[in-house]
Amino acid sequence: MEFGLSEEQTLLQDSVKRFLAEQYPLDKVREFATNDDDGAIVRNGLAAMGITALMIDEDHGGVGLGLLDAALIAEALGHGTAPMPFVASVVMVPQALMLGGSSEQQDRWLPKLAAGEITAGAAISELTGARGDTGVTATNGRLSGRAMFVLDFEADIYLVADTNGALHIVDADAQGLSGKGFNTVDCTRKLGELSFDNVPAEALSCTAQQVATVLNSGRVILAADSLGAAQNMLDQSVAYALQREQFNRVIASFQAVKHMCAEMAAELEPCRAMIWYAGHTADAESNANNNSNNGEAQQYALHTKAHLSEVCQFVARTATEVHGGMGFTDLVGLHYWFKRIGANRQLLGSPERLRDDAARALGMVN
Repeated sequence: MEFGLSEEQTLLQDSVKRFLAEQYPLDKVREFATNDDDGAIVRNGLAAMGITALMIDEDHGGVGLGLLDAALIAEALGHGTAPMPFVASVVMVPQALMLGGSSEQQDRWLPKLAAGEITAGAAISELTGARGDTGVTATNGRLSGRAMFVLDFEADIYLVADTNGALHIVDADAQGLSGKGFNTVDCTRKLGELSFDNVPAEALSCTAQQVATVLNSGRVILAADSLGAAQNMLDQSVAYALQREQFNRVIASFQAVKHMCAEMAAELEPCRAMIWYAGHTADAESNANNNSNNGEAQQYALHTKAHLSEVCQFVARTATEVHGGMGFTDLVGLHYWFKRIGANRQLLGSPERLRDDAARALGMVN
């Protein structure tokens, strides 16, 4: 029995990391954060590598891989703080279309998503805790209301959840739809708000369990993204400690700094296996046509994101402390990974919310 990645999976992840290191260094990240770069290099390059087709079946021009493979790519994207529309455009929306889309909807949207011709966003954050003045209602095939923290904003189509938990596909050019981007703590990705004024929408025939499958897939991807960002911060800390000198010695020789780096590595390494297993269980349930989400897949998705949110926050804080005052400067750029981890912690549910959901799913809380 294999308890690690296949050679193909390792090569896939390494290829994405190498591409980002060569084509999207820190200077490019800064340009994207200040709106001087639109991230087209990343989008086009990864589309050419087939990443946009990752989870779409072969009948619709995709590669037909699973959530575990997508999590490996997400880890590489987090490692490079890449602005690639991924969690919604590559994972959640294609999965929703394959689970609940009609043949006509699948034939219309999936080949375009696979080819990277269009991108997709997801307005489903209200499913994990809506504000009192937000929410989208559906009446006779039309949507009204407001959705906050839309993932992969500025897309061509959007996956929208209504207040009853049903999913819909909305064209970005639909009459009555308007949106505005958010200035969030994370400048490396696009988040925004959508307003619906009697907007025509295409309903998907997703059951409540399938909606939960889509939501939990997004959570695993965000956890993997945080893992990649935290690993990069750890790598930077070790490299910095090996070259930064105080009292005519590199600070890596100081016991306190050694302990900080060792503790970050010890906390982070088990998280990698946790993400692998969360992806594996989701793929196993999917292959068995079991989307009940009452088994391991749901529990591991919830606990994985909750645990990674806290571990990666610890790594982000400790890595900044290793850098001392330099850790707060834009010269080092550590804050891009720090903020990305902070945003991932809250998106699609905070650790507290996710653990509460896990307890309710097991019947431990009424």
